[in-house]
Amino acid sequence: MQSKNSGVLRALEATTPIRLGVHHALPKELSASGAEDNGSASRVQESKGQTNDGSLAGFDTLEDMLEKYLPEKELSEALRVLHGYNQGKKVGSIPIDAGVVESAKEQDLDVKAFEFKAAEEELRQPRKVVLGLVQNSIDVPTTEPFKDQKQSLIDKIERIGDLAGQSGVQILCLQEAWNMPFAFCTREKRWCEFAEDLETGTSMLKIKELAKKWDMVIVTTILERDQAHSSTVWNTAVVVGHNGNIIGKHRKNHIPRVNDFNESTYYMEGNTGHPVFETKYAKIGVNICYGRHHTLNWMGFGLNGAEIVFNPSATVGELSEPMWSIEARNAAINNSYFVGAINRVGTETFPNEFTSGDEKPAHKDFGHFYGSSYFAAPDASRTPALARNKDGLMIAECDLNLIQQVRDKWGIQMTGRHEMYAELLAKYVKDGFEPQIIRDPQL
Repeated sequence: MQSKNSGVLRALEATTPIRLGVHHALPKELSASGAEDNGSASRVQESKGQTNDGSLAGFDTLEDMLEKYLPEKELSEALRVLHGYNQGKKVGSIPIDAGVVESAKEQDLDVKAFEFKAAEEELRQPRKVVLGLVQNSIDVPTTEPFKDQKQSLIDKIERIGDLAGQSGVQILCLQEAWNMPFAFCTREKRWCEFAEDLETGTSMLKIKELAKKWDMVIVTTILERDQAHSSTVWNTAVVVGHNGNIIGKHRKNHIPRVNDFNESTYYMEGNTGHPVFETKYAKIGVNICYGRHHTLNWMGFGLNGAEIVFNPSATVGELSEPMWSIEARNAAINNSYFVGAINRVGTETFPNEFTSGDEKPAHKDFGHFYGSSYFAAPDASRTPALARNKDGLMIAECDLNLIQQVRDKWGIQMTGRHEMYAELLAKYVKDGFEPQIIRDPQL
C-alpha cells in the first residue's frame, strides 16, 4: 500500500544528523549542584565508555563511531555484517520533508528515515506501509506535580506525532509508559496515579485525536486502570485506529524482576494472549518490553498472523545494551515479519533513594535509558539506530511483500516442527516432567 502522501517525504537525506540537547530530568535540589549519584549508574557508565551525557564515548550512536574511525571500504563491510543487506545493498535512506527537518531542529529531535524494499513481482503489486517509532525523555523533574509531568509529555508526543503525520507515517508506536517517568524502580505506590481509563484518560484522548487527525494508527503503551475489575492496574498497549477508535488492547505478558525493574509491585502478568490487530494498513502485534527476552512470546504473534510486531520498551545500558541490537533482529528473522524496537531515552532521577536487593548502594536513578530505536526486517537487514541520548522519530517505508518472499526462500515456518514443540511443552508444564537426557553409560 502506498503512503497517503508519499510526496511529503523529500528534501533532505535521512542520514543528515539533527543534533539534540541532553535529556536529564533531575529534581531541582539535584540539578542545581550537579546530580548526586549515591552509587548510581552514572559512574559505571563513565568507566565503561558511556559519558554522563548519555553518549557512547562522545558519539550519539555506534554507527557514528564507526564512521569516524573506519575507512569507507572497511566501514561498508562492517555495516554489511552488523546491519545486513536488503535486496543486495544496505538499507537505503529516504528524504525527509524540509518543514519536518526544521521543526525537528527546533524541538531537538533526531529524525531518520529508511526504506525496506522487496523484489518486484509479476502478479502482486508492492504493498508499502510507512511506520514510525518514537523515543522520548521526560522534561519535567520528578519532584514536580504529577499533572505537570504528565501534561509535558502529552504536549511533547503531540508535537512529535504531528511531525510523524506530516512525514506520511501510517502506523506509529510510542515507547512503554511514555506518559510518565519510569518510576517502577521506586516501589512507591503513588506513581499509580498515572494509570488511566482507556476511554477517558487524558493521554488516551490526545492519542485518539492525533490518530484521527492524521489518518494514522497509533500504538500507545500506558498504565491501564481497569475499572471493571476493582481498578486493577495493567501495563497495556492500546491500538488506536485511524478513525480515533480503539481497535483493541494487549496486556504485558512477561513482568521483569531484575535489578531495579520492580514492576510486579504495580501490575502482574497480562491475560490477553498474543492478539494481532488488523488495521487499515497492516496486521500488527505488540510485544511489550521484557517479552522480547522470550522466544515463544515473539512466536505467538507470528502464529497469529502478525506482519509487524512492535516492541515498546524501557531498558538501561548496564543491564541490556549488548542484547538490544540482537533480539529484535532475531525475532524478525525467526518469525519472518518486521519488528520495530523502541527504547526510552535519558536519565530519570527520583526524590527518594531506593534499593533492589542487588547489593548496590541506595541510589535515586535507574541508570541511562539508551534509546537506540530501530527497525528490523525478515531478511536480516535493519536500519541504523536513533541516538542513545536524544529524543527521536524513526521512519521506515516497508514493502510487506518482503515477508512472503523471505518465507518462500528460507522456509522457516514451513519446516517448523510445531507438533513436536507442542508435545514437549505439554509434558513440561505438568508435574512429574522428566527431561529427555541420554546419559553416557560409561559415567
